[in-house]
Amino acid sequence: MPSKSTVIRLFRVLAVAEAFSWAALLTGMYFKWIARTSELGVEIAGPIHGALFIAYGVAALALWRLQRWPFLVAFLAGFSAVLPFATVLFERWAGKRDYLTPTGSRPAEQRDNVTAGV
Repeated sequence: MPSKSTVIRLFRVLAVAEAFSWAALLTGMYFKWIARTSELGVEIAGPIHGALFIAYGVAALALWRLQRWPFLVAFLAGFSAVLPFATVLFERWAGKRDYLTPTGSRPAEQRDNVTAGV
């Protein structure tokens, strides 16, 4: 198993890449369904976005286990992949709250506050 810091770095990269793939897919969908000029954007961006979506989800699950995230944090990580560009917002939110530090140094009372909605 890779180290925590490696998985965290990969997760951060995948969060941004997944957001860019959303942009590419939405652009492709515009040209396919609105402009009705080409399906090429969807044919290319669709599989790329799908692969990045899955990779992001696997990385989030790995961090849930490695970092011992509360269920709510893991759920938000997964749900953010469903909304366009939300993976970047989640990555920044989690980073500010020390969920993406290799030491996992959040005190127990702070972790409990997240699950309680505070």
